[in-house]
Amino acid sequence: MGVERRRFIQLGLAGTAAYLAGCTDAPTAALEESPAEKLPQGPLVLSTWDHGLPANERAWEVMRAGGSVLDAVEQGVMVVESDLSNRSVGLGGLPDRDGHVTLDACIQDHDGRAGSVAFLQRFEHPISIARAVMERTPHVMLAGAGAERWALENGFSTRDVQIPEVQAAWQKWLERGEYKPVANIENHDTIGMVAMDAQGRLAGSCTTSGMAYKVHGRVGDSPIIGAGLFVDGEAGAACATGVGELVIRVAGSHTVVELMRQGRSPAEACKEAVLRIQRKHKDLKDMQVGFLAIRADGAYGGYALRDGFSYAVHTAQGNELVPSAFG
Repeated sequence: MGVERRRFIQLGLAGTAAYLAGCTDAPTAALEESPAEKLPQGPLVLSTWDHGLPANERAWEVMRAGGSVLDAVEQGVMVVESDLSNRSVGLGGLPDRDGHVTLDACIQDHDGRAGSVAFLQRFEHPISIARAVMERTPHVMLAGAGAERWALENGFSTRDVQIPEVQAAWQKWLERGEYKPVANIENHDTIGMVAMDAQGRLAGSCTTSGMAYKVHGRVGDSPIIGAGLFVDGEAGAACATGVGELVIRVAGSHTVVELMRQGRSPAEACKEAVLRIQRKHKDLKDMQVGFLAIRADGAYGGYALRDGFSYAVHTAQGNELVPSAFG
């Protein structure tokens, strides 16, 4: 199927309506802000990549059943964490260069409370441990063996997963031992989710198994508040996906939210964060970064470094995959 035809199908009726209303970006994407009267009313969920579609469905179900927006962003990404066919999130992810699958996650609510875990092994739902860190400790982030011990002490259990396909891929990689990122493949494709409930409250989550064949101990942007995720109920929420080092160096999601606070539209704010990455790095060949954002008034948008990034949008009109603006 041709790229343009696929994009048209992915955009769908809801995505087309949102675009015509000025609430999101077209594939080549003008960045104009929509009139306030045409902004989405009621619940809204955005998440990264194709795996955002089932995650959005679950998040929407949670809010429809009366759950909080924080519950929604946690349970939404849990769907992807449990999908053992996913090679960039959860226990099914590709390992580091030593053969270990290590997991990172964070969560943040409307009021800025945050929890994060990094470098976890053998836990199915790092996002739930991150939420527990937020709610049960005075800290924001726990990492490595200490985080694993704390999780066990607080009722979380480990799960051992052996996936022959993943083991074979790692063994093949060992033959040359080179890391070469390729844009838009499940190598560094986090799931990030930001959502707004009917009362205008925001929350966000982010979870990943990180770069395939990374150095053992590497942590990317996904568990870092302000990089992979940032939520401030006064201004908006943003999340990132792609090569985490690029996002960390510009405090990407925080940058997007602060630009919205200053009056930028979500798409404009996401674009400026991408432009900062471009200005600070000479060689971005084969690398991808994408940002998603919801402003406090319900406007939303995204922007990516290059073509190929798509995100899932769930509104009252349905759940659709939308190709991001890029440049």
